[in-house]
Amino acid sequence: TELQNDLLTTLSSRRDLYLTSTPLESRRCTREAIALHALNHVTKKRRRVLKNNERLSHAAKTNPEAPPPEDVQDQGFTRPSVLFLLPFRSSVLNWFHALTSHTPSPAYQIENQSRFLSEYGLPAGAVDKLATAEPGTYPSDHVETFKGNIDDNFRVGIKMTRKSVKMFCEFYGCDIIMASPLGLRRSIEKEKNADYLSSIEILIVDQLDALTMQNWEHVKFVLSHMNKLPKESRDTDFSRIKPWYLDGNAAYLRQSILLSAFETPETRSLYNANLKNVAGKIRTEKRWSPIEVPDGIDQVSHTFVHFDCVNPIDEADKRFNHFTTQLLPFVLKSAVQSSNAVIFVPSSFDFIRVHNYFRKHAGVPFTVLSEYSTNQDISRARQAFFKGSKSFLLVSERFHFYKRYKIRGIRNVIFYGPPDHPQYFTEYLSYPFLDEGVEASDVTCRMLYCKYDWFRLERIAGTEAAVELLKAS
Repeated sequence: TELQNDLLTTLSSRRDLYLTSTPLESRRCTREAIALHALNHVTKKRRRVLKNNERLSHAAKTNPEAPPPEDVQDQGFTRPSVLFLLPFRSSVLNWFHALTSHTPSPAYQIENQSRFLSEYGLPAGAVDKLATAEPGTYPSDHVETFKGNIDDNFRVGIKMTRKSVKMFCEFYGCDIIMASPLGLRRSIEKEKNADYLSSIEILIVDQLDALTMQNWEHVKFVLSHMNKLPKESRDTDFSRIKPWYLDGNAAYLRQSILLSAFETPETRSLYNANLKNVAGKIRTEKRWSPIEVPDGIDQVSHTFVHFDCVNPIDEADKRFNHFTTQLLPFVLKSAVQSSNAVIFVPSSFDFIRVHNYFRKHAGVPFTVLSEYSTNQDISRARQAFFKGSKSFLLVSERFHFYKRYKIRGIRNVIFYGPPDHPQYFTEYLSYPFLDEGVEASDVTCRMLYCKYDWFRLERIAGTEAAVELLKAS
């Protein structure tokens, strides 16, 4: 396709690439193009090593007294040269299919395939309710993210030969590593070194948006251990090592490919701080349109509440202060707005802080839904809120990311900050209409924001409107 041709042309320049918006419908062809680029890299590298092995062997046989050829620097400290960082086992399965689409049988044999499919797919006899549900039962992005095996602790080595793809190879004998940040971190901490990451030449990080909903510290930990000088030599032939590895400059020759559904401050920081490729780097940009809202609710109903903040370090304190001293007291003055109210909190740290405030100071009946809530907790909280015995419901964005429950009984929506996923804004404004007899005029919405919410605000209000909102504030 045109997209694949553009991708391969860009990747062949060896520059870093950060795709900041990857739509669901283009993800498969994007994976296939990047997988082909990775395979091309591994194959050329292996071919060069084998060719130089022959040259050295031939030179040793024909003239044993002469020094060996000098232009044979073709290796790193260790064999793995491509690393995929992925959020779930199902993601590995997708990339495996993308890789093997370029290594068809019978020319290639896939070793340990049945073991791989059993460990990275669903258990035998299990039914995937997301994949088998009628279209429209669950949001399409939720189905795409969570169908299949969603375990987030894994690592697998893949060895490429001229006629086979070998799964489950030992790390120091493989060409490609596919792993989750958590899986790699546990491996590094267990072995007390990350030597197998010392010679990575292509880094591919997929579904950055999902990784930010996991533990971002694991991503930072893994990247901090990449392309370092190894602690052990491991039978390395130093006469064959590329000079920039010996000089400690491997990070400047590594090509990084980042894929995300949208940008966050964490992913932009990763792009700015961790990508040091001397060939350069490319970041795509997207102009966002305003998010759609349910019929009858116009933009006037969405009260964007601005608070001043001039230092990103103070952002969390300023937001909390504005919420507790101005927004919440204003809501509590109204009997209508202080019941059937949901407070959506994007950040987990902010969620803990708001939860503690409600527990100690708010003096109103409330309940919570977080990513740590058990099924029993969730059922009780939803029922209490729907029946009205709890006036406020605190919801974390991570809870909605993982569970995606429809919540009934909402009339008033307060966003403690703009959600990372813009579709959550639409969903929470549409939930009141799950109940009968609800008019658009019955629904209120308020959203706290400051200039440091730019990425999230842009995806909700649209690029042009977000600029005006920040100018007017």
